Amino acid sequence: MNPYELQLTPFIVPTTDGKIIKEHFGKASIFCGDFSFAHMIAPPGWSEPFQRPEFDEVTFVFAGKKKIEVDTETIILEAGQSICVRKGSNVRYSNPFHDSCEYVSVCIPAFTIDRVKREA
Repeated sequence: MNPYELQLTPFIVPTTDGKIIKEHFGKASIFCGDFSFAHMIAPPGWSEPFQRPEFDEVTFVFAGKKKIEVDTETIILEAGQSICVRKGSNVRYSNPFHDSCEYVSVCIPAFTIDRVKREA
């Protein structure tokens, strides 16, 4: 068994909302442990429904800003800042700003559509 996994070309997750998701490690790409690691770009005006995920999600913003609504709080995450949203929290991610937001996210355990628990 190889002592490492090298990912040269991430899996581009198909989306319909303009968001770019490049998964380097996770259930959609190279399965290497029960975590996922993705590089994302959320366009201006992007948002997704509230969710109550069954994973912790760590986000680090490289450029732009990301709005995160967690339970009763609203956080604006800016370039150079990070956050860990704990599993079971009621959370919504969005980019209501004029510029794209570039960030990476790590989910533990790995992101799957079954674990995200989005509202209808």
